[in-house]
Amino acid sequence: MAAKKQSISRSWWSNKFISALESYTEPGRLKRGRSYSSDYRLKSFEIDGGLVLAKVRGSVNPYFGVTKEPTYVTTLEFQPISRSHWAAAIALIATKAGLISKLMMNEIPDNIEDSFSQINMNLLPQGVNDCKTSCSCPDYSNPCKHIAGLYYRVAQELDKDPFLLFQLRGLSKEALQQELSKSALGQALSGELSETAVAAKPVTSLYTRPEITAAPTNLSLEEFWQGIPVAQPGRPASAGGMQGKESVVAAIAIKKQGDYPPFWQRDNSFIEVMEEFYQRVRNKNKDILE
Repeated sequence: MAAKKQSISRSWWSNKFISALESYTEPGRLKRGRSYSSDYRLKSFEIDGGLVLAKVRGSVNPYFGVTKEPTYVTTLEFQPISRSHWAAAIALIATKAGLISKLMMNEIPDNIEDSFSQINMNLLPQGVNDCKTSCSCPDYSNPCKHIAGLYYRVAQELDKDPFLLFQLRGLSKEALQQELSKSALGQALSGELSETAVAAKPVTSLYTRPEITAAPTNLSLEEFWQGIPVAQPGRPASAGGMQGKESVVAAIAIKKQGDYPPFWQRDNSFIEVMEEFYQRVRNKNKDILE
């Protein structure tokens, strides 16, 4: 049985990026460039704002008069979205809690394009006007295999950093999250996401010695098992009417890692795997939890 060919990209947004390109380019020519996205082919690769610049190792092709291995300069230049259109899109995103929470936790919502379509804009490239390309190779077709390879390399970079999609269209991740954090839910999420881990304290013994502390009185079962929320200065109160309690994002430590954190080498989403894992634990111990 033949082994299944591994996809060149893993996340839905990088696959959708390639699908968007295929919608206005010839898919056959685009796929010719898959092998040109490798480190061997790309002698240099750089992203500066919306400009992607690479030096691509070419192939010997006597038909085009190429008798020695050449190096081609290949560029992609994404058309930036105007500041006014960004402001309009962010205003729409800020009204939807689901969009804000994912974007603040380094995820791209699968319906993100809805907020752009309402103002007749698009985040993903939809036509040749959204991305200008050039290559110094003698193949004048667009895309040539070197341009196509650069497209695929950008898709791979989107796996590592989904917010690169916003950067390519003129808005950095920091600027986006700064604008989103001005909303009520954005402020609550910003507080939790900005928390830093407590530094480990040195100990004199390998085994921590137990300390006797007085048991708190008048605790409810919920407070006993989940703890008592501690009010912190500068934190907004939650919008749910629970005075004194701050907004809590479930599994914040996991969701902060994103779908494909550096330590995660599998093709499926780290967050989805952890959600399934905890759901299985919950179902298995349903009688105990109830």
